[in-house]
Amino acid sequence: QVQLVESGGGLVQPGGSLRLSCAASGSIFSINTIGWFRQAPGKQRELVATITSRGSPNYADSVKGRFTCSRDNANTVFLRMNSLKPEDTAVYYCYAHAAGYGSGRSFEHYWGQGTQVTVSS
Repeated sequence: QVQLVESGGGLVQPGGSLRLSCAASGSIFSINTIGWFRQAPGKQRELVATITSRGSPNYADSVKGRFTCSRDNANTVFLRMNSLKPEDTAVYYCYAHAAGYGSGRSFEHYWGQGTQVTVSS
């Protein structure tokens, strides 16, 4: 099994910045893609940014140029969010397409519990 734990959410004023972190742990065989989705009240969960094992990022159009997704070699993914807007307010979920030794090394989808980001003056 793979566990994902997010940190770094909070309240920030419009134009401000936040950095989210997500640490993957457990009996991890391999992580293919890892990144972030978000869900605002009354809306569907949507892609924010992901990054592959080769370091190739993918961003939603709404965050391009403002958000940066990166990962280190220790199964941790980061989301640097600049120039935040009120419409960025949402619960941000860490996501991973990963394989654990316990699942017979088969790739599955994993989600974190979510962290609240609120952009408001």
